[in-house]
Amino acid sequence: MEASPSSQQSNVTSYGATTVAIITLEVFAGMWINAFIICVLCVAGVKKKTLNSNEKILLLLGCSRFCCLCFSWIYAFLSNVFPYCLLVYPILQLLQGSYSFFNSSNLWFSACLCVFYCIKIANFRNRFFIYLKVKIDRMVPWLLLGSEILALAMGIVIYDITKTLQSSNLTFTSKGNFWEARFTMDKHFFSSFFLVGFGYAASFMAVIFSAVFLLFSLWRHKHNMQTNSMKDLSMDAHIRAMKSILSFLVMYSINFVCLILTLIYSMRNENTMTLLISIYLCAYPGIHSLILIFSNPKLEKALLKILSCVKCKFFIK
Repeated sequence: MEASPSSQQSNVTSYGATTVAIITLEVFAGMWINAFIICVLCVAGVKKKTLNSNEKILLLLGCSRFCCLCFSWIYAFLSNVFPYCLLVYPILQLLQGSYSFFNSSNLWFSACLCVFYCIKIANFRNRFFIYLKVKIDRMVPWLLLGSEILALAMGIVIYDITKTLQSSNLTFTSKGNFWEARFTMDKHFFSSFFLVGFGYAASFMAVIFSAVFLLFSLWRHKHNMQTNSMKDLSMDAHIRAMKSILSFLVMYSINFVCLILTLIYSMRNENTMTLLISIYLCAYPGIHSLILIFSNPKLEKALLKILSCVKCKFFIK
């Protein structure tokens, strides 16, 4: 039995409203969490008139995630509530390009943070590793600049792909439809998708290698402590960094799987599964930033101080 047009329209409206409502809650929670990181680090920078390398990476990571969540919400709102707005040039191109730029910045800054933790905390006697440990603070600004250049290049590539496909009378009202389009894959599109895929793979591999090296360093350090029957205060730093790095690794892996599932289920028009994947992809920046807050003593102290003040005011009232 075929459903009536009115019932189909009702289902679409209900699905769109549910999607926007859930994503709105996640996005604004994530924006508040990252705004907290930005504010705390900015205040600390004003007081000290400088920021260390770790704080610089965290500050830019918080800014990129804040903007990424903002564009993600705008896209979700328009695609579900006002889908025809995406057909107006160049709204879709700007949204896709901007989101790709900030999302790529998010991935590369996260990778930089992983590499920084690994080089700073891990102990290897290799000459090249020792050289990196000495020079890493001077290298961080260049790493951040390189990350921004790569992210900008990816944003431009996505903007160009979206513009070319839309000019071919291909409509995109959701992220899935971007991959549903059937066209002849010429050399331009192949090279563009190859560069985008290489960028995501490179950042993901940086996280994996950082986690493996730091895990090996921690295991060797624990083995030496047990052999010498002694304790070292740096063990706490090892464990704290390992938790943060492993959280990167686990969440990056889930994020990669979600992107693959988005490709598969969007082609099959599986709205329920696509919604579940979108929920995770929007929750990831907020959840991981919250993990970073509790793995950073300064951010954790500031958060607990704010919560204690709010708790006191609540009981006073």
